[in-house]
Amino acid sequence: MSTPPDIAVVGGGIAGASVAYELAATRSVVLLEAEAALGTHSTARSAATWIPGHGVAAVRALITASGPRFGSLATELGAPPLLSPRPVLWTATDAEAEAALAAQLDERVGEPDAPVRVDPDEARRRCPALRDVYAAALTEAAADVDVAALHDAYVRGLRRRGGTVRTSSRVASVDRDGAGWRIGFADGDALLVGEIVDAAGAWADTVAALAGVPPLGLTPLRRTIAVARVPDPARLQPPDGGPLPMVCEATDRWYFKADGPHLLVSPADETPAQPGDARPDDLDVALALERVEDVTGLGLRSVVTSWAGLRSFVPDRVPVVGSLPEHPGFWFVAGQGGSGIETAPALSALAAAVVTGTSVLPDIALDPAALAPARLATNGPLVQT
Repeated sequence: MSTPPDIAVVGGGIAGASVAYELAATRSVVLLEAEAALGTHSTARSAATWIPGHGVAAVRALITASGPRFGSLATELGAPPLLSPRPVLWTATDAEAEAALAAQLDERVGEPDAPVRVDPDEARRRCPALRDVYAAALTEAAADVDVAALHDAYVRGLRRRGGTVRTSSRVASVDRDGAGWRIGFADGDALLVGEIVDAAGAWADTVAALAGVPPLGLTPLRRTIAVARVPDPARLQPPDGGPLPMVCEATDRWYFKADGPHLLVSPADETPAQPGDARPDDLDVALALERVEDVTGLGLRSVVTSWAGLRSFVPDRVPVVGSLPEHPGFWFVAGQGGSGIETAPALSALAAAVVTGTSVLPDIALDPAALAPARLATNGPLVQT
């Protein structure tokens, strides 16, 4: 009889693949994915950016720590460069957004690579397509992420470390089996494992419920993205010939960035949804075009393609890493929201340290207790099943 794996990681997206790779340095690991291919949901549907100074404080710390790690991972895993420079321009086109931007800048003073204020003329120089700008700030160090290369590298690295991958393995039951767990699959097969890491994204609470573990109170939120045709692509080219910044509205009402001769646009929607294969709503696609057209006048009328993904949050919007004291051996790595890719290098290393009981490396300036699921019990979302 073969020896059961030490750890089963449930979820084959960027969260599961990255933490499985990190755990496989010292443990035997199997990565489980319900779909026929890995990374088909949120991982494949991201705007694919690394943006220092983005999100709540804990997320910003993970983004900062991930920056240098993208470079070291490319070397370690034999991947191509994972980051391509693309500044992010934060803009305010009305008084409400101007106040919001000022508050955000004040909160991030002194943080590494934090956005810095630029005047409206400089904002329009960096992005010639912009019309009226009340106020603006620039994150110069931001970058696009090669998500496919990152995910593939983690999976290759996992296999090199002796880990295994099972696709088309939808978890149907999770039961205690002595000191470990018995995972039953929808096809009738079963697997014995020592511990479980729940990195199932929008399905993380579903997996927890199967194991009799209280849910976190995750809310999956649908985010819509479309690629629009630009009648005059020359309007997207900054005069210095550098990359067009990704442009984000300060109150999160829209964002856009160049996609070849086209423009990737989003209304930055957050529509509550059930876990599933998210589909774009035509009204949200139209809203994305309308909002970006209002601030650019680019003549956006038609769409090349569109898609939607789910971004799952707990109420405080801080990722969840750890186990509940009453449920040892069942670990959450969930609630990354819209920052799962840009935080993956640091978050996966921190999660592996938590699961294995080792120290978090000093470049990750974050107390793991800030991510522990027990913090949520004080706010009420953890309910015993």
